[in-house]
Amino acid sequence: MNCKEDLMDLNKIYTGHALDVLKTLPECSVNMCITSPPYWGLRDYKTNPAIWNDGWQGELGAESNFNQYINHLCDVFDEVKRVLKDDGTCWVNIGDSYNKKSLTLIPLRFAIEMQNRGWTVRNVIIWQKPNATPQSAKDRFTVDFEYLFFFSKNKRYYFEQQLEPIKQSTYNRCKTGCGINKGANYQGLNKKNFERLQQRILDGTIAGRNKRTVWQIATHAYHGAHFAVFPPALIETPVKAGCPEDGIVLDPFIGSGTTAFVAEKLNRNWLGIELNPEYAKLAEERIAQNK
Repeated sequence: MNCKEDLMDLNKIYTGHALDVLKTLPECSVNMCITSPPYWGLRDYKTNPAIWNDGWQGELGAESNFNQYINHLCDVFDEVKRVLKDDGTCWVNIGDSYNKKSLTLIPLRFAIEMQNRGWTVRNVIIWQKPNATPQSAKDRFTVDFEYLFFFSKNKRYYFEQQLEPIKQSTYNRCKTGCGINKGANYQGLNKKNFERLQQRILDGTIAGRNKRTVWQIATHAYHGAHFAVFPPALIETPVKAGCPEDGIVLDPFIGSGTTAFVAEKLNRNWLGIELNPEYAKLAEERIAQNK
């Protein structure tokens, strides 16, 4: 399919329901999507109600049961899939919630339904929060993480490998040859090839290791009216990995505008959708302040 981004106004927040606005965008027009949709049963965004195909009237996240919420959410991502380029990726941050003392396992149910609808699930990333908010519960452990799912539209997709620093302990083992037999067997290499691998690490040929899937990132405060903000550091890696420079990043639940100013910082274009006009205005002001 040919890309049709010339038919869209870029670097703009569209105000309206995500499903309605997405239907106006041309297919195969954006490189990647990254977003954090409203969680089920946690907040009321105080906006005009939306009417879904199943006749339910209300905001996403305010459904009477989580199955309905998951269906509505995946309906939105059906449209996201349509507007993604064939080599596009989609990254979704979503947390869990309790109902009648039990975790609902919404993130996992969501990922399975996305897979059922044709998405390829590439990674489950754990966002671990070192400054997680204390919880009052005394009969369970404090939850200090959320999920970030990495989906691709097709099995072949754009991806720029991201590296993280090699630990000093690894350098020390390479210098001494410590654990060479164990390491070689673990990685499926013979002793000679494993020695070459160690030497490449020592001489700097290998500058880092492939980034792992547990990301320790502190929550980020935002002094505004929007109370659901994910930190810029959480989405910088996905944007670098999933969108080439001058490409287009889509956020159908742009909220406070974090995706937009991270995209601009990294020389990417962006498109945002926000249901609440007041939040859209706040996001536009925040983006302008960060230029």
